[in-house]
Amino acid sequence: MNNIDLKETAQRGGLLLIGALICLFLTLPATAQQRVLLDKIVAIVDRDVVLQSELNNRLEDIRRTAERDNRELPPPNQLRDEVLETLIMENIQMQFAERASIRYDDDTINRVLGNMAQESGLSFEAYIQALEAQGVYLQTREQVRQQLTMQELQRGYVNQRITVTDQEIDNFLNSEMGQEVISADYLIDHILIPVTSADSPQIRSDKLRYAAELVAQLEEGGSITETRARALAERRFALDGTNFGWRKLDQLPSLFANAVEPMSVGQIEGPIEAGNGFHIIQLRDKRGGTEQIVKQTHIRHIMLAPNEIRDEQQTIALINELRQRIVDDGEEFTSLARQNSDDATSVVAGGDLDWVSEGGMPIEMESVVDTLEVGEISEPFRSQMGWHIAEALGRRESDLSSEYTRSQAANMLRNRKFELELQNWLIEIREEAFVELVD
Repeated sequence: MNNIDLKETAQRGGLLLIGALICLFLTLPATAQQRVLLDKIVAIVDRDVVLQSELNNRLEDIRRTAERDNRELPPPNQLRDEVLETLIMENIQMQFAERASIRYDDDTINRVLGNMAQESGLSFEAYIQALEAQGVYLQTREQVRQQLTMQELQRGYVNQRITVTDQEIDNFLNSEMGQEVISADYLIDHILIPVTSADSPQIRSDKLRYAAELVAQLEEGGSITETRARALAERRFALDGTNFGWRKLDQLPSLFANAVEPMSVGQIEGPIEAGNGFHIIQLRDKRGGTEQIVKQTHIRHIMLAPNEIRDEQQTIALINELRQRIVDDGEEFTSLARQNSDDATSVVAGGDLDWVSEGGMPIEMESVVDTLEVGEISEPFRSQMGWHIAEALGRRESDLSSEYTRSQAANMLRNRKFELELQNWLIEIREEAFVELVD
């Protein structure tokens, strides 16, 4: 037997021993005269196991959800096999994530739970209390952590298997679908002063003047929401207005499409006369499209991360010392970055991150960099990666229309390929894993 065989035998033996211990029967007092099974292993998965309690809990969740949604389930044996296979695949992926050091801290989990609470119309505290009352708080936290971990793992492993060529991008941009995808989306606010066939010419004229008054108020800086609220309170004329949401030009009423396309964000158009009345529109926001002017900042930074030989306080002391050596002693930022920075992506360049577009850096860094004058070095600040000092070397606005359009197309093509490549990757890791079902 070779070394690999011995290792696998020892591994399986160790897991089976764990299984034997888990499956111990506890003898109750003599009066009870019965034994109770605590738990047992139902599958060995590489270096881990799936327990009967995990399988039972998942089955119970599925049955409860199906009953609530009035949905039919497959036969019990088929359902059990399908759920067990799901647990095995989750187990394999979580072991991958452990080896890749993918972990989510409690603050991140709390932010996700906060979003879930908001979607449920509850405060964070009320949502947590509701979960605790149902006895599923800890279970929910762990499910959120596992889902985030697997999503990050899948993005990392699957995206590196996907290639999008320049020719594919060109073909997509030249297609009808590509033109539709990259076209701009518009968010429009709308007021309608209705006109009916029963209105006299005088009333129709009064409504037109009223619509012009509202336009004047909006052009002085008011929002349509505020203007509509005041108009409704005045009750001079009935008001209406469709909430269009985000739409492309060809999804808007033809009456508005021609007016909206040349509008800038915040601009007002109206009154626009139509058969049903006088319309006022305001372009609240616009996204996408071929025009993409972005703000950019030229940044360099030094990052220090706490580690085995330097704790948090020592890291703070060192980043403050480095700032003092640059600001007070006149030492070169570039040299100190090369000697000290823990950011592998910029250390060779002396901490230079080049021109970074708005929204292209961690929010903790962007909020600090946005306040800096050109040439100013920040006070030390914390991000998820560690402690930083940053310097703004320059600011500009750039037309990234071509780059943005091609990036949009590449992301669309990558997303279209992702699901198929994900399934291929899951099949591969399942075939490569050691899995043994335990009766």
